[in-house]
Amino acid sequence: MQQIIYFFQKFKYFLFFILLELIALTFTFNNLRFHKSKFINSANSVTGGFLTTLSNSTEYLGLKSENKLLSEENTRLKNLLGKNTSVNFDIDSTVMDSTKYHQKYTFTNAKIINNNYSKPFNFITINKGKNQNIDKEMAVINSKGIIGITENSSNNYTRVQSILNKNSGINARLKGNDFYYGTLKWNSIDYNIVQLHDMPRQAPLKIGDTIETGGKSTIFPEGIPIGTISKINKGNTANNQVDVTLFNDMSNLGYVYIVKNLDKEELQFLENISNE
Repeated sequence: MQQIIYFFQKFKYFLFFILLELIALTFTFNNLRFHKSKFINSANSVTGGFLTTLSNSTEYLGLKSENKLLSEENTRLKNLLGKNTSVNFDIDSTVMDSTKYHQKYTFTNAKIINNNYSKPFNFITINKGKNQNIDKEMAVINSKGIIGITENSSNNYTRVQSILNKNSGINARLKGNDFYYGTLKWNSIDYNIVQLHDMPRQAPLKIGDTIETGGKSTIFPEGIPIGTISKINKGNTANNQVDVTLFNDMSNLGYVYIVKNLDKEELQFLENISNE
């Protein structure tokens, strides 16, 4: 104890200087957008390398479950190719052109190297970035459903805002239904369950119904699975909040797809003209 006291007495001026530097840097990064952006990109690069090493060391333990997911994904794609002639999928291209949804998307595979799911505001780190044409506001999904939305990218890594984030709000609907839409949010209680808000009072909600993305944004394609209704608030209030149990186990994620909407800039340009 005396040695600790002696250490602080000996280096008190240096430690005070370090404290002031940290306070100054905190104010700089929080108030200046350019400096904050540079700091985030640098932090992504530094932590990304460490997280990649850590992820590679533990990846072997999850090979069995990953192989199962890959098998399920291959089966789903084969069934889609065999039964749905409205979707043209070129195995030599990353572009899927769906005449049903009148949209084009590119898919880039990536691996999750860090995943938070126990905090109110959770983020995920993936091992693809600007060098792989990954930018902000791109959808992140896997074979089971939605994961989140890209937020910040460095050259080789990207931070993703998880659906388990209180700031997240995603357009969703009853599966195959073009009339009843709501907003998917999370109350930060259970990482397996999210909440669907603002559904119309007359929506025919039932336990076990599937919820999917509504496609009313430029980020997620429509029809991406989310989960099933597990609880409906009594009284059928105007808010009509329902609990949705996710298809994904958000505590056990491996490989994902980053989805880019090739028509996003054109759609946003038209929307900006309409708002002027």
